[in-house]
Amino acid sequence: MEARVTRLESFGAFCDVGCGIPALLPIAALSVSRIAHPSDRLYVGMDIYAVVTSLDNRRVCLSQRELLGTWEQNAALFEQGETVAGIVRSVEDYGVFVELTPNLAGLAEPRMGVRVGQHAGVYIKNILPDKMKLKLVLIDSQDTVELPPPPRYFITEGHIDRWVYSPLQCEKRIETDFTVLGQTIKAC
Repeated sequence: MEARVTRLESFGAFCDVGCGIPALLPIAALSVSRIAHPSDRLYVGMDIYAVVTSLDNRRVCLSQRELLGTWEQNAALFEQGETVAGIVRSVEDYGVFVELTPNLAGLAEPRMGVRVGQHAGVYIKNILPDKMKLKLVLIDSQDTVELPPPPRYFITEGHIDRWVYSPLQCEKRIETDFTVLGQTIKAC
């Protein structure tokens, strides 16, 4: 369904899903890649697509991560040996996580001076579907001040009962089951 972002909080975004009906889009449901704040992904007034995950006590809860594609769909946008742009999402002692799409991030070797939120140029060293991993080489990073770009949705209509992010050959399973107590939640 279509929704419009009306307010951003540290725990998620409030959206208008039509007729003034408010809904919550929790931060963990914005994408598979982890972000520090919903403003990393959205801004007030932004029109988005979302799927209803629950209706509880007249409260509507949304998600958009399922609409942003599986690991394989996102990985197919890139090739090993390619140099691409991304956003630094986490800096750890063992490496730098760079998001290439909201549902796809990879790990680069640690580098001094790199900070969360910077735009980065990375070389794709390896794509490993069986482990859902991208090995990256950080070429450069820089500060920028920009609004988040509109998401690239792989699903914009229809009905979803179940969504599986993980490739078939991967042991780790990331999935969402939209059926509740034998009933299916339908997005209008």
